[in-house]
Amino acid sequence: MPTLFFGTYDELTHPRVRVLREGLVAHGHHVEVANAPLDFGTARRVQIASRPWTAPLFAIRVLRRWVSLWRATRGLHPDVVVVGYMGQFDVHLARRRFPRAIVVLDHMVGLGDTVRDRQLSRSWLGRALDRVDRAATAAADVVLVDTGEHASTLPPEAQPKALVVPVGAPASWFHDAPPGTAAADPVRFVFYGLFTPLQGAPVIGEALRLIPDVPLLCTMVGTGQDLAATRDAVGDDARVTWIPWIEPDELAPLVAGHDVCLGIFGDSEKARRVVPNKVYQGAAAGCALVTSDTPPQRRLLADRAVLVPPGDAASLGAALSRLAGDPSLVTELRARSRALAEQVASPAAVVRPLLDRLPRT
Repeated sequence: MPTLFFGTYDELTHPRVRVLREGLVAHGHHVEVANAPLDFGTARRVQIASRPWTAPLFAIRVLRRWVSLWRATRGLHPDVVVVGYMGQFDVHLARRRFPRAIVVLDHMVGLGDTVRDRQLSRSWLGRALDRVDRAATAAADVVLVDTGEHASTLPPEAQPKALVVPVGAPASWFHDAPPGTAAADPVRFVFYGLFTPLQGAPVIGEALRLIPDVPLLCTMVGTGQDLAATRDAVGDDARVTWIPWIEPDELAPLVAGHDVCLGIFGDSEKARRVVPNKVYQGAAAGCALVTSDTPPQRRLLADRAVLVPPGDAASLGAALSRLAGDPSLVTELRARSRALAEQVASPAAVVRPLLDRLPRT
């Protein structure tokens, strides 16, 4: 089936788009790409939303990308158009450009939900972005979300369009995995992300501070809103290495070089509705997983990970201490998580619900 991936998305920043593309190719779809990245990550978009006077510059950049996309798609007649994540505006262009195609919006998380999670208190802003989300889902034929909990937050009229498709992990994360590798001594932990409230990185910092005498190594990768609070919580700890940035294509081998991948530990409403990228990617990379005990993560992981209450530094510290003292348990959990990733996180597995929704050809 001719399928076009379309929009201003950025596969490097949001690898979910790459997972969908790789999955459809694996199932025999003829895939073309029309992509003009906006070069504005989620944090920058949220900043623009909170400062409306900067919106004209954003609009000009969007319009320039749209001109490029319109020109790049001359003569294309796809049956399916997949609008990549953060495509709340792109979906309207896709609908106009391809009126007969099935338009699939990879929605995952709404703009209004993101602003509220980033703790921007302006209620009018959240309501305005909720309207943007509502218009975007109205323009699509299929609306992809990552969990049933997120599907329940969609507007009532969008509920019949909702389709739960897990985030998954790109194929390169599986290639870099070292299946069956024994845990190191001391055990190596890794966290990576944008240090948003959802991720709860300060909880990791507090947990490490609660177990100062436990031998372990921890790598913290990234920067963002909660970085300063996390570093303050950790204090001066020689066990912790801080890496402010790493190129996306270097991230998978870095994570695979650790024993345990740390997920999310925030206690916001949004944090209780997601299964984050790093859970799927960490499992694909052959790491044991430690993350928060929330309904969607428990459904996915069950006994294949160590789950702790959201926002609970004491419980997380106890879990880290236990794993640091038992490399054999870490080795067992690594094997369990990798087996799970093979079943549910590969691109070919992730897209199966979408294939069932699309017409057979």
